[in-house]
Amino acid sequence: MLRSSTLSKRSFARSALNLANNGKPQNPPIDTTIELKIAPIVRTGETADIKRARLVYQSRKRGILESDLLLSRFAKKYLNKMTHEELDEYDKLLDEADWDIYYWATKNFDVTPLPDKWKDSKILKLLQEEAENKERVILRMPELDESDFLKPKD
Repeated sequence: MLRSSTLSKRSFARSALNLANNGKPQNPPIDTTIELKIAPIVRTGETADIKRARLVYQSRKRGILESDLLLSRFAKKYLNKMTHEELDEYDKLLDEADWDIYYWATKNFDVTPLPDKWKDSKILKLLQEEAENKERVILRMPELDESDFLKPKD
């Protein structure tokens, strides 16, 4: 009797799993014909301080941990030193897909080829150097404080 109730529970569990995804496979194949691209928001009238604050946030909250770690550490180290043109270039880089940025930064061009528009990018080269982690430190999200994104007033 114990055995038959165990079997019925297993059958129920299996049928519940089948119904959970309407009988479809849990990991359907990726349809490569679908392409979604959302146009970036054009921001005007942003001060350098506001732009830095936004870029810090966008560097930390990408959606995938690998990019969050890489970009947040990069932002902490370089944003305060960037010129207006460099901030614009970094802003445009952040408009790219997370995995694309990650693969470009780690020079994994077999997975995601580097587009021509980024081949001479000074910002991407800095990001690639940062991604090498030559000091072999354990990567952690940097602490946030006001000095990370607000330039000192002269």
